[in-house]
Amino acid sequence: MRNRIIAVVLVALLLALLLLKSCAPDNHSSVPVVEPAKTLLVPAPPFNADSAYAFVAKQVSFGPRVPGSPEHKACADWMVETLNRFGADTVYEQKGNVIAFNGQPVPLRNIIASWNPQATDRLLLMAHYDSRPFADHDDERQNQPIDGANDGASGVAVWLELARHLGDSTSPTKAGNIGVDIFLTDVEDMGQPSEGVMGAGNDPKSIKTWCLGSQYWVKNPHVPNYTARFGILLDMVGSVDAKFPREALSMKFAPQVVNKIWKAAAATGNGDRFLSETRGYVGIDDHVVVHEGTGIPVADIIAWDAATGAFPKTWHTHEDNLSGIDKESLQAVGTTVMQVVWAEK
Repeated sequence: MRNRIIAVVLVALLLALLLLKSCAPDNHSSVPVVEPAKTLLVPAPPFNADSAYAFVAKQVSFGPRVPGSPEHKACADWMVETLNRFGADTVYEQKGNVIAFNGQPVPLRNIIASWNPQATDRLLLMAHYDSRPFADHDDERQNQPIDGANDGASGVAVWLELARHLGDSTSPTKAGNIGVDIFLTDVEDMGQPSEGVMGAGNDPKSIKTWCLGSQYWVKNPHVPNYTARFGILLDMVGSVDAKFPREALSMKFAPQVVNKIWKAAAATGNGDRFLSETRGYVGIDDHVVVHEGTGIPVADIIAWDAATGAFPKTWHTHEDNLSGIDKESLQAVGTTVMQVVWAEK
């Protein structure tokens, strides 16, 4: 009996040892864990959303920036002075006249600030600064001009904040290989009033009534035979909790630029703002005009609102004022584009 008990105990100990061995890690046969590749951040300057917000507020303080008005001139004068103060090597001013949808001539003043102008390899950073001369999507005061805090001023503000750092030692322009042009377009927002979205679904004649400043520029570039590696257009980037899908026209002719921007957004922690889906909600914008006229691939970062199925609800209304500007949206876009620009060599 005693021998039988001992045998049972020995069997139990043997089984326990075998079980422990089977649970132990097998260093020879284990599959190595592959860490996912991470996009490395370049040493770009921190984007200051408070500064960008102040640039929006400054533009709005002049009043609606309707081409030909004293308010428009005062704002343009301030932008030229600011770009010069931020160290632009050259600030070009294109002045002329274009014909609006109603057949009336409109004065034009495009502003192009250049850093490292001798470099042939360039980046083109765009936004329009004029504001809508009427509130055709509002229920009240439809014939009065709007502030255009988001639609116009927000994109300009982001580029002005970036321009403030183009003289830094880390700037891509300092190595001498890259030039940067900030193109603030005029008479973008004087298109024919319609129920469409900036010409979406309208006939070609209606579409051509938008983006008159960039249309003028492609026919009269500030530098003969101008070209750029790629371009980025900012439009309506300051709305509350702004989201940015991959805009369909950008994906058509500048998918590589879109991918570059979206990777930078993910790397900087802004992937929740830059959505993965592609949406067709733009009929025309400055990026289309520039690409068709020069071949430069330009991607449009432009807000989309699920509630409207298109642009933010403040679009072309009197609600497009300073109260609707979100510093967090400016921060997300500004940090992302700063990363894109500083990564170029």
